[in-house]
Amino acid sequence: MSNDGFTKVCSLNDIPEEGALGVEVGDTPVAVVRSEGEVFAISDICSHAEVNLSEGEVEDGAIECWLHGSCFELSSGKPINPPATQPVPTYAVKIDGDDVLVSLDTKNS
Repeated sequence: MSNDGFTKVCSLNDIPEEGALGVEVGDTPVAVVRSEGEVFAISDICSHAEVNLSEGEVEDGAIECWLHGSCFELSSGKPINPPATQPVPTYAVKIDGDDVLVSLDTKNS
């Protein structure tokens, strides 16, 4: 279902507090993340090791790659620490009632 370029990906209840949910928007893997009361959408693929970021820990507005420990800012996709040096795309999020909608029009890359 598309709404002005936004696609419903899950409900708010599907996303753990300070956690992530891996979803697909078309063929694009996206991690929908809740941190510090906000919801973010970020590429679900680490720019360093190409593993799912949604399987990592979420804390203080960042998500950690479970494989090598790189952390990415949820708001910008920028790596906070090595070994990752390249950012991951982030996507626009809208909340409509209990529905979480994501647009693949990249906010930052």
